[in-house]
Amino acid sequence: MCGICCVVTLCSQRVIPDFLSEDTLHRLRRRGPDSSQQLIKTVSDLSYKCLFSGHVLHLRGLVTPQPLEDANNNVFLWNGEVFNGVHVGDLDNDTQVMFHHLTLCRSEEDILSLFSSLQGPWSFIYYQASRHSLWFGRDYFGRRSLLWQFSPEADSAFCLTSLSGYSEPGNQWQEVPASGIFKIDLKACAATKSLSLTLFPWKYWYTEKAAEETFINVLDQVSKDLPSHIHLVMNESKLCLRAPVIPLNTAVSEASGECPGTNSSNIIHVVSVETLQGFLAEEHKKKLVCQFIDVLNEAVKRRVLCLFRDQDQETREVPSMSHKKAHVAVLFSGGIDSMVIAALADKHVPLEEPIDLLNVAFMMKEQAKHKGTTKRHPNHEVQLDLLCPQETCQDLHAKSGAHLCCFDVPDRITGRAGLKELEAINPSRTWNFVEINVTLEELKKMRTQRINHLIYPLDTVLDDSIGCAIWFASRGEGFISSQGELKPYKSPAKVVLTGIGADEQLAGYSRHRVCFKKYGLEGLNKELEMELGRISSRNLGRDDRIIGDHGKEARFPFLDEDVVSFLNSLPVSEKADLTLPRGMGEKLLLRLAAKELGLTASTLLPKRALQFGSRIAKLESHREKASDTCSRLKLFSVGEL
Repeated sequence: MCGICCVVTLCSQRVIPDFLSEDTLHRLRRRGPDSSQQLIKTVSDLSYKCLFSGHVLHLRGLVTPQPLEDANNNVFLWNGEVFNGVHVGDLDNDTQVMFHHLTLCRSEEDILSLFSSLQGPWSFIYYQASRHSLWFGRDYFGRRSLLWQFSPEADSAFCLTSLSGYSEPGNQWQEVPASGIFKIDLKACAATKSLSLTLFPWKYWYTEKAAEETFINVLDQVSKDLPSHIHLVMNESKLCLRAPVIPLNTAVSEASGECPGTNSSNIIHVVSVETLQGFLAEEHKKKLVCQFIDVLNEAVKRRVLCLFRDQDQETREVPSMSHKKAHVAVLFSGGIDSMVIAALADKHVPLEEPIDLLNVAFMMKEQAKHKGTTKRHPNHEVQLDLLCPQETCQDLHAKSGAHLCCFDVPDRITGRAGLKELEAINPSRTWNFVEINVTLEELKKMRTQRINHLIYPLDTVLDDSIGCAIWFASRGEGFISSQGELKPYKSPAKVVLTGIGADEQLAGYSRHRVCFKKYGLEGLNKELEMELGRISSRNLGRDDRIIGDHGKEARFPFLDEDVVSFLNSLPVSEKADLTLPRGMGEKLLLRLAAKELGLTASTLLPKRALQFGSRIAKLESHREKASDTCSRLKLFSVGEL
């Protein structure tokens, strides 16, 4: 994980601080706390100037300060992880490896071939000095944030950065589309005093037909959000990057395409572990489940082993577990996604090393607590009033570490249950269940100070709820149980595993059921294809900025290229069966995998969105829609950045 930034001016009158403020540098340093430095390249005879700023979070190999520069004046900024496709040795640093490969490239085709071969999340900026070219882009899924901003004047200056900085009115930041790789010919742009971007789009490598139409569609999609004075063109040779995954299998057989409920013999009304076991008795289903476990297991393995560990932590023996620190954490609700990730991580994280399970809860309002307790536990309701008044709940908890019922939100309850399942699977592992409790006052304070700048340029109610919940969860400050009492704890783990991508591929959202009922499997296929296509702009840039703010790196096993290709290869009827009840039909393949891994009750938990499970959605306003522009994110002016 790194914070990367490049500012380019094509006019000597423009100065770098117009784009790169001290506040922006401070936020970039939080992403990369282990090394920070800057480099300025001035090409006076061509009248352009570039500032490169790199901020490194050390995760593998030797600490490698950025930006990197070689003897030929090439400059490289890298925010990514190479998990496959290009060899990175156990003691190597992937930034150095990527820079070495780039400097060997002799043509545009060579550069595209290099990035087409990569597996893993990345964003990068590369200055190719000999050709006065600036290359940049994000991976196919957009798992690493990269924003751009262009000056409103035609003389053109622009900035690329991991997160937003100061913005003049009417000149907003936008996420760089994960549509391909961009190149700017700085020599030509400096001569014309205008900015032109060349796009090299992603393309499935074995689909040749309709290439022209594909290019036009991608150009139109990217151009519509650019300022009018910025020109976007397709590269003259019509060169493309090879997509790292195969296309979605949209085949629908007649039998599987029947309307819901027409095949009464297959209707299952009882949601039970025994029912899942019955599916696993089918040879074909069992084979698919084992294949899925194998590919997902490998994805998790790459993400928990590709990081620096102290020498005494390289063995799986158990000398003394008390001194070991966690290197890996899981955003953990106890739901099926996080349970499977935790169970697979347990297979590869050294046994003497704890795994942190980060469980976030937002304090329930008195009214909500009363509503949930009045009928069943009238005496307990009085106890809540005495113990947890709104203004003192956090203070009491911080001083005593006592268990407080006002944080018993749904995700906390399922999280504790999930902890017991994991302890049953591997009682030798230290599982740190980190209870992260957030009051309304702290939420408002940290949103204003830190979080809203990270969510930007996204601005909906949903972005606010999810962004805030992930920020507090990934910060990892809470309490863990030690000898029967809760004690303060701050997770030291630099790698945070998250389950995003499971719902989008395995029909986990309630809207997928609505779509299926209306349009059948063909409609569901289109919905799933759209979900994965928009995940870069809807989720991943935001989540990368949020988690990176703590000097931690988000890793997404369900979006591993091999996992996505495996799931894309299957017809949708093999991945989900929405004729089955909630808690079983959605993400059926994952539930069966969980059962095969030894999980029990968690295999049947219905999907519950983070904003509802953590109760952040009920903390401030009940009348908002998820797609509404969030007024709370408008509490700051863009100029404050």
